[in-house]
Amino acid sequence: MVSVAQAQTAPTAVESASTPASGDVVEAPAPAARSVTASVKEKAAEAATATLSALLPRLAASDTLPLVDRSAMVAGDISKLLAAYDLSKEGVVAQEQQGGKVQAVLQRALALMGTPYRWGGTSPDSGFDCSGLVGYVFRTALGIELPRVSRDMAAKADAEMVGAREDLRQGDLVFFGLKGRVNHVGIYVGEGRFLHSPSRGKDVRVDTLLTGYWANRYLSARRVAM
Repeated sequence: MVSVAQAQTAPTAVESASTPASGDVVEAPAPAARSVTASVKEKAAEAATATLSALLPRLAASDTLPLVDRSAMVAGDISKLLAAYDLSKEGVVAQEQQGGKVQAVLQRALALMGTPYRWGGTSPDSGFDCSGLVGYVFRTALGIELPRVSRDMAAKADAEMVGAREDLRQGDLVFFGLKGRVNHVGIYVGEGRFLHSPSRGKDVRVDTLLTGYWANRYLSARRVAM
C-alpha cells in the first residue's frame, strides 16, 4: 500500500512586542501581517498539491485490489486531506480561500471514485456518464455550469485551449475521440492521469493518458476559468 504524506501546517510564531515605558501601545506594521498570511496561504496550497500528487498512484485502476477496498482507502485519504487544510480553527482563512479552487475541484472529483457509470447520469445517486460527472463536479464544487455533452465542452469558447499534453494542469478538461470527433471527457488530476466515468459496466476511476488506450484517443484539452 502506498503511504500518503499528510501535510502539516506549523503554527506561526509571533513575538509579542514589548510595551515602552511611556505606556504607548505599538501596533504591528500592517505589511508584516499581510506577509505572514500570504506565506501561510502559499504553504497550504503547495502542501495540498503535494498530498494530492502522493495519492495518484493509489487511484489508478488495478485488478489486484477490489474496487470497494480501493475506494475505502481513497475516501479515508480524502477525509484526512480535507481535515488537514481546514485552518479556520487557527484563525486563518479556510482552504477554499487560499487559492484552492483547483483543489476543490479535485477533492470533489476524487470523492466520487467508484460511482457506477450510467448513460445520461448526472448525480451520485443515479450514476454518471462522462460529461455528467464533469458537469456535476464543476457545478457542485465551484458553481460553474458547463455544457451538457463532451463535444460542446470541447468547443466552449470562453475556456482556454491547452496546446500540448506537457502543458496540462490539474483541473483541466481532457477530451478523447476518433478522427477528430470528441466523444469522451475527463478531469486531469496530475502525473499524467485523469479521472473519468469510462463506460457501461465500469465505475468512476483514474487512468493514464500517457500510454495505452486513452493515449491513442487523446484529442485536446480546455482550461475552465475559475
